[in-house]
Amino acid sequence: MEKLITLKSVSFLDIFGSGDEYLKLIEKSLNVTIFARGNNVKISGDKKNTLTAYDTVLEMIEVISKTKYLSKNDVQKIIAIAQNEHSEESIDSSNVIVKGRNGDVKIKTIGQQNYIEKVRKNDIVFSIGPAGTGKTFIAVALAVNYLKQKRINKIILCRPAVEAGESLGFLPGDLKEKIDPYLNPLYDSLRYLLPEKILINYIENKLIEVAPLAYMRGRTLDNSFIILDEAQNATLAQMKMFLTRLGIGSKSVITGDVTQIDLKRKVDSGLLQAIKILRNVDGLGFATLNETDIVRHQLVTKIVKAYEQSEAR
Repeated sequence: MEKLITLKSVSFLDIFGSGDEYLKLIEKSLNVTIFARGNNVKISGDKKNTLTAYDTVLEMIEVISKTKYLSKNDVQKIIAIAQNEHSEESIDSSNVIVKGRNGDVKIKTIGQQNYIEKVRKNDIVFSIGPAGTGKTFIAVALAVNYLKQKRINKIILCRPAVEAGESLGFLPGDLKEKIDPYLNPLYDSLRYLLPEKILINYIENKLIEVAPLAYMRGRTLDNSFIILDEAQNATLAQMKMFLTRLGIGSKSVITGDVTQIDLKRKVDSGLLQAIKILRNVDGLGFATLNETDIVRHQLVTKIVKAYEQSEAR
C-alpha cells in the first residue's frame, strides 16, 4: 500500500530532522519505506503499517505547525500513539480487575490491559507512565483481588517520604502524622475499593499495611502483594533494598513517573537505574503507559503533553 502526503506549511527538514533522523526512526519502528521528492512524501509498506506511518507524519506536521519544534522524544510518542490506534488488540471490557465498593473496576485502555497481563505473568513488574494512567490504582486493585481470592496473605503499600516543596520537619504532629500525607493517595485507592469497616479491619489485623519505604529495611515479605508507589523518588540504595525484600509466594509492582522526580540535586533516582540494570532480567516485566492511557479529566492529557513539549525544548 502507498500513501502520499504533500508538505505545505512545513519543510522536509522540519519534519524528518537533521540527517533524516526522524524519517529513519519511523521506517525502523513501523517497517515502512518513506521516499521524498520536493514537497511530496510517499509512504509504502503493508496496509496497517503504512496507515500508522501516515497518521504519524500527519500528527508530526500538526505538532510542529503549533509548537515550531519537534524532538526525538515527541516522535517516539507520536509513533506509540499511532500504533495504539491501529493496533489489532481490543480491550476486553468484560475483564473485571476487582469488584469494588463503587462497582466493578474494569480495564479502560490497551496499555492498562498489557500492564495487567505483565503483573499476572511476572513476580516483579515496573509500571512507568505519566499522571492519570492508573499505575497505582490498578496495582492496588489487583492486590485487593489477590487478597480476596486468598492468593496472598497480606498487601503492603509503600512510598518514599520525599518532600515536594515542603519539609517533614515543618509539618505538625508526631512521625505518623507527618508521614500520613505522603500515604494518602494509597489510602484513597483502598477507600474506593473497600467499604470503610472492612478496610479498617484489614489494617488493624495487618492484612493491609501502608508504610514509608524506609520501614521495609531488614524484612522478608512472603506471600504478599507489595507495591512501591512514586518509585522515581527512591534512591539507588532504597530501590535495591526494596527489590530484595521479595519472599516466597509474593508479587511486587513498582510504579513511577520519571518526569516527576523530587529528589534533591545530585541524588540519582533508583527507578531510572533499575530500569537500565534490570531490563533484560528474566521474570521481570516492564509496562509503559503514555498519554493514550490517561483516564482522568481530558485536560490532564493536554497538560502532560504541553509540559513534555516544553521540557523537550
